[in-house]
Amino acid sequence: MAVLDETVPSSSEVEAMNKRRGRKRPKKNPPSTATEESELQNSMKGEEEEEEEEEGEGDAEVNVPEEKAKEEEKMKNKKRKTKTKKEGHEDTGDGRVEEGVEVQVEKDEEKKNQKKKVKTGGSGIMSTVSFDSLELSEKTLRAIKDMGFEHMTQIQDRAIPPFLAGKDVLGAARTGSGKTLAFLIPAVELLQRISFTPYNGTGVIVICPTRELAIQIHEVANELLKYHSQTLGIVTGGSSRQAEASHITKGVNLLIATPGRLLDHLQHTKNFVFKNLKCLIIDEADRILETNFEEEMKQIIKLLPKNRQTALFSATQTQKVEDLVRLSFQSTPVYIDVDDGRTKVTNEGLQQGYCVVPSAKRFIVLYSFLKRSLSKKVMVFFSSCNSVTFHADLLRHIKIDCMDIHGKQKQQKRTSTFFAFNKAEKGILLCTDVAARGLDIPAVDWIVQYDPPDEPKEYIHRVGRTARGEGSKGNALLFLIPEELQFLRYLKAAKVPVKEYEFSDKKLANVQSHLEKLVGSNYHLNKAAKDAYRTYLLAYNSHSMKDIFNVHRLDLQAIAASFCFSNPPKVNLNIDNSASKLRKKTRKVEGSRNRFSENNPYGRKNVEDERQFVRY
Repeated sequence: MAVLDETVPSSSEVEAMNKRRGRKRPKKNPPSTATEESELQNSMKGEEEEEEEEEGEGDAEVNVPEEKAKEEEKMKNKKRKTKTKKEGHEDTGDGRVEEGVEVQVEKDEEKKNQKKKVKTGGSGIMSTVSFDSLELSEKTLRAIKDMGFEHMTQIQDRAIPPFLAGKDVLGAARTGSGKTLAFLIPAVELLQRISFTPYNGTGVIVICPTRELAIQIHEVANELLKYHSQTLGIVTGGSSRQAEASHITKGVNLLIATPGRLLDHLQHTKNFVFKNLKCLIIDEADRILETNFEEEMKQIIKLLPKNRQTALFSATQTQKVEDLVRLSFQSTPVYIDVDDGRTKVTNEGLQQGYCVVPSAKRFIVLYSFLKRSLSKKVMVFFSSCNSVTFHADLLRHIKIDCMDIHGKQKQQKRTSTFFAFNKAEKGILLCTDVAARGLDIPAVDWIVQYDPPDEPKEYIHRVGRTARGEGSKGNALLFLIPEELQFLRYLKAAKVPVKEYEFSDKKLANVQSHLEKLVGSNYHLNKAAKDAYRTYLLAYNSHSMKDIFNVHRLDLQAIAASFCFSNPPKVNLNIDNSASKLRKKTRKVEGSRNRFSENNPYGRKNVEDERQFVRY
């Protein structure tokens, strides 16, 4: 490839040229000393502005594989074409303008977008079977077409027919496989075929682990019911119980619910008619049990009518899930596992990497990464709610706009944030694992795991937020400090391919001292930083894989620096006592607690436990 020889004028030559043209050289604004925030902003400009001019819109300070260069080249070409297009004309590259090309380009783009929309709902697991081949009502088929779907995913192709035939279904499907439609389409058809009305009460109940997932399923169900007369409702913790009770007593045919609030209504809401229940659907069963809803699920199943159809979906099989299966099903279910024989547990279009970062530089690397990813859609995972709150406040103080979502927020805040990020074309979302399971957020470019996951399974669920859908692509970046490198062995054993991404110390913003001044002088930031520092250490201490994530091996001075402290703050941790209690409760097996080992990266395994629905 030929290299253009450009002579770049020096600053003195530029000044002389400006004088000859009668122009004055623009003056640089002197640094403001009014607040620590403005002082910090001035310090961040210098080097970074020069780097941005040299490197353009690079994604991050970490060096990622060659696909980035190709994407950037495509974007540059696209921008150049946009500038030269005028009313059906396009620059051909040699000074000529060709007519009619712009119209064709727009049509091609529309076709590509339509294809993407049609295939959304699975990642590398599309079937060739269309929805038209199913015995569905005209109303349901119209709604499916309005949603942009033509062909089914494998889980839909294999689960919908037996479901429509009235059989119980036990499904093993990973995130992004299209299982939401796999159970909602038969549910809507069931209600339509028997002409279920509000007078009959509730005919189908869908139980899921989180409020956000319930809201998402509710949105999909609302689209499916577009041409139907059946009613739809949702009950979740954090919402107005009185308003929910008023709604469901009027007759909600299809009810989406979280376990705790559903049990509350079943036990205490008068005139809640569920005696005519025809179908119970349990989504993300493993996650429901992980969040300690085991007792609630047992009570719910006891209260519901026994003469019903049941469907249960879970990504993994544990002893608790096995117990729930035995309790839920009245007959032997049809078992569907579309992931059997897979050699890779993450989505097909996902590029995964990790970077080894010294503890003291963790936030600086994150800041540099986000600064260069402002045109992207990024999710950053933290280990605690307090850590999310602090980092969101800090980033906003230094002029990086971001959203945040965690379990301590009020439901209205969580819902509005979820929908805002869902609709955004670009943006940064800081979150805890409340957003790691089941949620379908479109076009996420990067998943950043700033704090390490509790186990490989949680890593897989986190990165499942990107590269969702046929042909979709995404990137994942895992932050590790040198003491945590052994975690890579467990990822390898769980068939998760990761490459090392390097970052350059020279290109990191030199703002540590200014950040420390900012946090030290701002009361609210300082308090938030202390809370985040404390909960980070507590979360680290409660980590399942203590052979790798050992809080006593951490350099607290360096950890404090990552929270913008010059010295570790005085906080009440009581780590030694809690660690001592934990050691008494756990038994060391093969050099690892909770029976974690390279050969068993998912933890405790009982003799009778068949372990995984998804056979890795």
